[in-house]
Amino acid sequence: MATRKKQSSRRSGKKAGKKTGKKTSKKAGKKVQRSMEEMKSGTLRSGRSGKKVTSRKQAIAIGLSEARRAGANVPARKKSSKKGSKKRTSKRSGASR
Repeated sequence: MATRKKQSSRRSGKKAGKKTGKKTSKKAGKKVQRSMEEMKSGTLRSGRSGKKVTSRKQAIAIGLSEARRAGANVPARKKSSKKGSKKRTSKRSGASR
């Protein structure tokens, strides 16, 4: 009797379920690291208002944004879904007059 070999479930060496896309460059990593260090020392400020940044996520976003402007290889921003953007209408629209 001949025995059959089991075929492996791998598909062309790629991990199952992992998306392939842009890989973040070292230049981008350095920008993020610099912005994190500035945040920890208390010198990182937000762009428009100039307020001190205290959020870790905001510091990372600022670093990636600066890297994009400098031309570094950075993945595209994730699209945000607008869940609560429906316009609310008041129930008493004419009663306040």
